[in-house]
Amino acid sequence: MASKADRFYFENLIQATEYSCKAAEYLAQCLSDYKYEGLRGMLQIMHEYEHSGDIKKHEMTAALAKAFVTPVDREDLSMISQSIDEVSDAIEEVLQVFFMYNVKEMLPEAVTFAKKIVECCTLMTEMVAEFSNFKKPDKLLKMVVDLNRVEEECDILYVDYTQLLNSKFTDVLDIISWRKIFDRLEACADACEHVGDCIDLIVMKNS
Repeated sequence: MASKADRFYFENLIQATEYSCKAAEYLAQCLSDYKYEGLRGMLQIMHEYEHSGDIKKHEMTAALAKAFVTPVDREDLSMISQSIDEVSDAIEEVLQVFFMYNVKEMLPEAVTFAKKIVECCTLMTEMVAEFSNFKKPDKLLKMVVDLNRVEEECDILYVDYTQLLNSKFTDVLDIISWRKIFDRLEACADACEHVGDCIDLIVMKNS
């Protein structure tokens, strides 16, 4: 259990992951009920989630800059904070690609992929909520493994869905656009996994 003095750091990380989760849920909602003409508004709402995550990262940086003692190395806390921020950035970039490439129609595969990203973010949030117990890491390490498993499922979706594009489209620009979208979706899963890798490393260093 974290001390009162340490609680800020763990709560800050949890709050940051919650914004990532909200961003992932909003992405899945946008793709499930996709309307190209509404993309500008979607991007504005998505950016609010991303910006809220940025604020959490800045709060962490400011606290670490003046802290004398931290529950784990300040560099490690900074590393996790940055990694969580990269999840929100990656999710926002998915919607940006739809806008930049003028994608008018939705593929059901993208909706399925987005829902899998929600699963990744949910597991990441649960894992970060357990992070304060890093000195008793059995449950935490199992969560890391669970997150890695879901990321591997996303890898399979990425390969399968990208392979399908040549049979779904004849226009090269459509193929390029959707490859970019699936690239960005896969990057979301990778970013979530990286948070787990950071926690795994910190547990090892403090064992």
